[in-house]
Amino acid sequence: MIDLSIAVRNLLRNRRRSFATFIALAVGTSSILLFGGFSANIEASLKTAYVRAGGHLQIQHRDFFLFGNGNPTAYGIQDDQKIIQAIRDDPALRADITVVTPTLQFSGIAGNYDAGVSRTVIGMGVVAPDHSRMRAWNEYDLPQTDPPFVLDGASSDAAIVGTGVARVLQLCEALQVATCPKPALPTAAAGGAELPADIAALAGAERVAAGAQEALNRPKIELLATNSGGTPNVVAAQVLKAEVQGFKELDEVFVMLQMPQAQRLVYGRTQPQATAVLVQLVRSDRIDEVRKNLTTVLARTAPEQPLVVRDFGELNPFYVQTIAMFGTIFGFIFVLIGVIVLFTVSNTMNTAVIERTVEIGTIRAIGLRRRGVERLFVLEGMMLGVAGAATGALFALLVAAIINRLGLTWLPPGSGGPLPLVLLVGNDKLMLLGTPLGLSLIATLSAWWPAHRASRLGIVDALRHV
Repeated sequence: MIDLSIAVRNLLRNRRRSFATFIALAVGTSSILLFGGFSANIEASLKTAYVRAGGHLQIQHRDFFLFGNGNPTAYGIQDDQKIIQAIRDDPALRADITVVTPTLQFSGIAGNYDAGVSRTVIGMGVVAPDHSRMRAWNEYDLPQTDPPFVLDGASSDAAIVGTGVARVLQLCEALQVATCPKPALPTAAAGGAELPADIAALAGAERVAAGAQEALNRPKIELLATNSGGTPNVVAAQVLKAEVQGFKELDEVFVMLQMPQAQRLVYGRTQPQATAVLVQLVRSDRIDEVRKNLTTVLARTAPEQPLVVRDFGELNPFYVQTIAMFGTIFGFIFVLIGVIVLFTVSNTMNTAVIERTVEIGTIRAIGLRRRGVERLFVLEGMMLGVAGAATGALFALLVAAIINRLGLTWLPPGSGGPLPLVLLVGNDKLMLLGTPLGLSLIATLSAWWPAHRASRLGIVDALRHV
């Protein structure tokens, strides 16, 4: 206690220098924590978006991830409903899983029969009620909610398209898509050639068979795909909405259908399949355990099929690369500020040693050992570090709370729309505690060398120092 009291009084002897060092530590700590909170928001927002769209885990044919884009239906999962039911009934999985649902990915051509335009698309068939429940997942309590999923409760031929698809197929006006320019060229030049006569005949027959007169008042597209038997098949779909998909390349090819409609397009009257089974969990930290249990269930339920379980990180390399990039930036900032703290505290202690050389000689002359001198200066550095880092942590929490209440938004790369700007400083307890402790340790260690030099001063030389 006596050493602490002396250290405090020594720090107060030159308030201006001590205050400048204190401020440097506080600003450095708060800067690291605020950037860390922003990085945590990036990670939580990206993970939430990917988990809502595709689940934590996906069961696929082992070659679908690498080769499925060329011919998705060649890597289908047989008896997907049997597998899904086995997962739902498994006692080891029941408490961890919120949604298990099949999806069907296919490629084809979408055409606006009325305008005579078409383009290649990548389609996705989903079970709308399951997909709607997946969109409600929010493990990190982010202040964001997706709009209602329009396919949930819609007719069996309802569809959602990317805004790029709506633009090319000239559906923007009907779907009320904002900022959607029209082509300056004539329709045939802008959208490509009109539909071939045989395909147009198939599309016309499908449209007539599609049903009620009020359905004809909705914007319509015709989807052409090669079914599993190798013959072309066409279905008509009512487009309910155009949604921004974030990446332009995906936005211009994306079409989402009701699962039965997609299976009818791809498989016709043959036994339908799925290209993946999505599994969404209650908590993300259970991925590894659930993955092991799913592998066991698959080995028991479908041993003849070459199925694997992939997590959302494998399926979305952009997520992994983004998190790695922000982790590297965070580490660089921490090291940079740590070096600044090191030299700031070291300079403060060196100056204190020079100013108090005679005092050091005096206390050494009356019996204080070298370790006692060293301890005094190290305590001063430690107190500066702890006080500055603790103040910086409190300031970061205050700034984060203010920003989070302002309702600010920003548009991150790959997002379909603005997201809330929140700083998750308090969510990561390791970062919140580790950053102040780390900078306090750096401040303490940076005070050691000046303290060591001070303790090695000769008594006579120190007393005659001018």
